Amino acid sequence: MTTPFTIEHIADHVGQRVTVKGWLYASTHKGKLLFLRLRDGTGIAQAVAYRPEVGDELFDELVHLGQESSLIVTGTVKANDRAPGVPGGYEIGIEAVQVLQNAVDYPIGPKEYGIEFLMDNRHLWLRSSKQWAILRIRATIKRAIIDFFDSHGFLNIDTPIITPSAAEGTSTLFEVGYFDEKAYLAQTGQLYNEANIMAFGKVYCFGPTFRAEKAKTRRHLAEFWMVEPEIAFCDLDDLIALEEEFVSYVVQTTLRERAAELALLERDVTVLQNITPPFPRISYDEAIERIHAIREATTDPQLKEFLAIEWGDDFGSPHETELTKQFDRPVFVYGYPTAVKAFYMEPWPGRPEVCKSVDLLAPEGYGEIIGGSERMSDPDVLLAAIRRHELPEANYQWYIDLRRYGSVPHSGFGLGLERTVAWICGIDHIRQTSPFPRTLKRLTP
Repeated sequence: MTTPFTIEHIADHVGQRVTVKGWLYASTHKGKLLFLRLRDGTGIAQAVAYRPEVGDELFDELVHLGQESSLIVTGTVKANDRAPGVPGGYEIGIEAVQVLQNAVDYPIGPKEYGIEFLMDNRHLWLRSSKQWAILRIRATIKRAIIDFFDSHGFLNIDTPIITPSAAEGTSTLFEVGYFDEKAYLAQTGQLYNEANIMAFGKVYCFGPTFRAEKAKTRRHLAEFWMVEPEIAFCDLDDLIALEEEFVSYVVQTTLRERAAELALLERDVTVLQNITPPFPRISYDEAIERIHAIREATTDPQLKEFLAIEWGDDFGSPHETELTKQFDRPVFVYGYPTAVKAFYMEPWPGRPEVCKSVDLLAPEGYGEIIGGSERMSDPDVLLAAIRRHELPEANYQWYIDLRRYGSVPHSGFGLGLERTVAWICGIDHIRQTSPFPRTLKRLTP
């Protein structure tokens, strides 16, 4: 009797007869031996056909199978330290094969391809081992995020994707038609979560968000997933403590559960093993001083140009990259200028030009993965900010109401899933962290 089987759990089936339903990833033919690398969605395993055992007819049929042919293979699992695979160290001795389709002229082979070709064929590129590993790691990170908040007393509440107004600035909105009204794709669920915490205390939303930034950098997508917790009776210090516990949990869970996939990506996990609390904390003021010192010390004229910055400017990628090189784990930068942050952030006591904001910058040049703040809790202060930003007051009356009826100090943050996946996987471009990324120049496939 055939045992239910997936390649992911091949180690549990040594000596057993199993059936693999999957696709041919690659093959090598050496005399009377044929080595097939099979993938079934959960892993990749080597299967070996020996001509005298399987017969000439089946052997010849298998030799002529094209890459990505679909087939059902039955055989016995054997331990073999030299056998490649994910996980490696095991192989299947082929006894029988049913070929469902012999795929011909699969367009992505082992040679090098340009990124535009691969993105045009994203629907097929997903099958390659590295893309497969990235998206399995993404799924684990996503589940770890949910597990963390569910186990810390947060309630998951869905927030609208279609909204009547901006939350993060009017210049990055995607406008959509909403019957006879103008509406937008949501930049964030935060404002709605501020209403939700007054009913539930601690909540989070986790879903797609949209930013119409005309950015071509390796850190930007037009559509991305973001988790946004919001907490009542929480100040900036409480928020920072939550963030470092949360990020550490996600990283350590991924290291534990996706070691094989990280190895396939050749990720240096020693950097990730360092991701434990506490994380260093520096003020925006100190960050500016550090950047000035780095700029003064460098002999690279291009870097010197990139690092030009004055107090009151927001950080760009070069600034964040150079800052994080000074630390062996993520670093918090807090107290940004009010002018470069969203309208709803609480002013710093005694310094109205600064707000109670905090960004978490990932090491190795991956930049901001979390942006958060303590929110304004005074209705008059919030109304003044809305007017200062020339936002339509009528659309924010409900938001101001939250401060009129039982207002409390409260805080929250947003973590971008794709940026976090890129950092943990150690990959260069964020587009590989999404199954079908949406960027400035790409809407298909």
